[in-house]
Amino acid sequence: MKTGILFDLDGTLLSTLEDLADAVNYTLRHFGCPERTLEEVRTFVGYGAENLICSALPGEEHDPAFAEVMAVYQDYYGTHSKIKTRPYDGVLEALAEIAGEFPVAVISNKPDIATKPLCKEYFGEDIFALGEQSGCPRKPAPDMLFKAMAAIGVEKCIYVGDSEVDVQTARNAGVPCLSVLWGFRDKDCLLSHGADHFCGDPKDLPACLRKIAQE
Repeated sequence: MKTGILFDLDGTLLSTLEDLADAVNYTLRHFGCPERTLEEVRTFVGYGAENLICSALPGEEHDPAFAEVMAVYQDYYGTHSKIKTRPYDGVLEALAEIAGEFPVAVISNKPDIATKPLCKEYFGEDIFALGEQSGCPRKPAPDMLFKAMAAIGVEKCIYVGDSEVDVQTARNAGVPCLSVLWGFRDKDCLLSHGADHFCGDPKDLPACLRKIAQE
């Protein structure tokens, strides 16, 4: 029985934080709200675009209408998602090696309309990519993971991510999780949420995944 490898996107395969922060701050400026630092935005990401914007807003009675804020954010990010975004060093090489041994997919809480173009841009036409969409609860619910597994034809998988959301998603799905240490959360945060497999460098991803697959 083949083992699939499912990857989170932001903070795992792609360094997207600067573009996300720029989109957040463009939106906040548009509505006259105080901007957020890069480190603040780092703590907000992981639970989807709506949570990101909710967390970034000042939380005062004069907050603008949420739907209007989301529309501005999505419009701006949709055309500025590849300005500073790049694959982490070594990821493309590791992904190519892994894809030669395992079926691979990407699942992200980023909206599907942003996830698919980014994956196509950086990883090619053939990789299956799934972002947040109606009718499929976002992570940490396991639904996206199960949907991706079905799409690539596997009944078991290893899930690779950089945050507590990913640890919780894997736990909810009953699959092992490999937590990477170059993303948006540090090791102490991941440990506090029950992470037990770690990778500190993208070049070590294939070996780490082989080891878990053999356990």
